[in-house]
Amino acid sequence: MPHDIAASRGERVSGLVRVAATGIVWGTIPLVLRAADGDPWVKVFYRVLFATVVIGVWMLASGRWRELATLSRRKWWQVISQGLLLMVNWLLFLTALDLTEVATAELLGYTGPVFVAMLTPWVTGDPFDRRIVLPLALALGGIIVILAQHGLALGGGRQALGALLAGASAFTYAALLLRSKKIIRGISSSALMLGEYGVASLVLLPLVLYSYAHGGGPTSAGSYAALITLGVVHTAGTGFVFLSGLRRIRADHAGILMYAEPVSAVVFAALFLGEPLTLATLIGGAMVVLGGVLVARIGPASGIEVPAPAADAVSD
Repeated sequence: MPHDIAASRGERVSGLVRVAATGIVWGTIPLVLRAADGDPWVKVFYRVLFATVVIGVWMLASGRWRELATLSRRKWWQVISQGLLLMVNWLLFLTALDLTEVATAELLGYTGPVFVAMLTPWVTGDPFDRRIVLPLALALGGIIVILAQHGLALGGGRQALGALLAGASAFTYAALLLRSKKIIRGISSSALMLGEYGVASLVLLPLVLYSYAHGGGPTSAGSYAALITLGVVHTAGTGFVFLSGLRRIRADHAGILMYAEPVSAVVFAALFLGEPLTLATLIGGAMVVLGGVLVARIGPASGIEVPAPAADAVSD
């Protein structure tokens, strides 16, 4: 029994580290996007296209592609609908980044974990974990502290629209995380991502062709390099890490740890894009980090089990 407990704790810590590390890497996405021009849907298209190519080649080379033929029709519909939802989420968020500051888009977009925490009991069937109330309050409070300094009265219709789209992306983010927790049962990370990204690529293709016909595509080699990085590193690579981590922890716990993304994005934007890094940002960031640390220290309680990792065709 002690060995089993230690193994369970080790799996959970591994999941927490993977999810938090993914959030930090995703915090560099605004930097990559600012290095690329083109319409938002063109950027999303290349993100999912390059990720599809990388995962597809890997599955062909490793023989994992055979799993696709074993999936049920129900599982395929789940994957297809998840791909469409993922596409909408990224379109909303990337458009918001084009219209407003990184801090505003990231912090409004990441109110999603609040909805994850509230909806987890109804969607996944897990009992509500009252121990997450304090870390959730700390994380959300930190986001508010950071956001308040920028002023809630956004200047101009462009800024207001960006904030609105970022808020809308929070709802789709919550839906994605909660649905992923259910969908990853019985399917490998590689098969799930290949299906999601492949569907999104096909749906976006007509819009991309329209953009190229009207001058809305990338215009430089640097833009394409940034989009390749976005697809290979920030989508395919981190996708494996995130899903393997999500298998090991509860969805609401993962949602709070993902606050690492907006905090790191604000810091990176200050360092590399010249956006201000103020005392309020530092205080708010510390509150978010503290919330994440508290989540990491939460262990299994009576009636609340830490999910065991499902077997994955991808090496976890």
